[in-house]
Amino acid sequence: MIRAYGLTKHYGGESAKKAVDDLSFEVLPGTVTGFLGPNGAGKSTTMRMLIGLDAPTSGRATIGDRAYAGHPAPLHEVGALLEARSVHPGRSAYHHLMALAHTHSIPRSRVDAVLDLAGIHEVARRRVKGFSLGMGQRLGIAAALLGDPATVILDEPVNGLDPEGVLWIRNLLKSLAAEGRTVLVSSHLMSEMALTAEHLIIIGRGKLLADTTVERFVRESGSGSVKVVTPEAGRLTELLAGPDVRISGDTPGVLDVRGTDAEHIGRTAAAHGIPLFELTPHTASLEQAFMDLTRDSVDYVASTNNPVTRHTEGAAA
Repeated sequence: MIRAYGLTKHYGGESAKKAVDDLSFEVLPGTVTGFLGPNGAGKSTTMRMLIGLDAPTSGRATIGDRAYAGHPAPLHEVGALLEARSVHPGRSAYHHLMALAHTHSIPRSRVDAVLDLAGIHEVARRRVKGFSLGMGQRLGIAAALLGDPATVILDEPVNGLDPEGVLWIRNLLKSLAAEGRTVLVSSHLMSEMALTAEHLIIIGRGKLLADTTVERFVRESGSGSVKVVTPEAGRLTELLAGPDVRISGDTPGVLDVRGTDAEHIGRTAAAHGIPLFELTPHTASLEQAFMDLTRDSVDYVASTNNPVTRHTEGAAA
């Protein structure tokens, strides 16, 4: 289990902007927990504090009821991938893993096992400087799993992987959690998190925004809608009107209702004798729910206009 207790990190003195601000959460074994947030939210800093690479300004973190530095053989307890390219470029993948194995009394057979698991056994004797980004990621994951750890922490593990590699990571993370391990993984790919994670910890500007299951987060996001088809659309609209209810409709007799659920709509229609030809809930995607939650936590927002295209068209004219 991973626990964070009031983790805070700022640079340049007390008046500096906090990268992480009084962050507390738990990551339970037996499930894949997604660690999400916009760029600059403090995810990488938090992960670094979890494994002792950065010291918190205040607060503390434990893995398996003790600080990472307190583990006598950390690689057996915690496997982490925070920067896949942090390998000497002149060293082969095999010798990189063997060096790690020697420092933790890990047998050579385990090195061969993780090379096979990561699908890089055939290139294990090649120098890492010739590896693609995806191959580097696979090596980093092999290193993280070398000690057969009970806790796995991965930062953007699918970065640079092809579709087969992404599927491999997805299945690997689920299998690790199914074995009872604690799995914390960050990613910017919301579609992949929706398929892989069961629980979410979402932060923005260093603060905790959500700590919930994927299902509950999407269901309660408020981004979903209900399609309603009825010959009495006007009357039903009046009955459903409320401060948090938004109703639109471009086609006669068809309503798009947000801010309430299908059960309430159906009961309201039945109570007033309004026939319904269709009542279809449309659940929000994880991506949309995430965007809605973190909208105020994004540092840089790109314009939806396209000045490059507009300028080009003007010049052509």
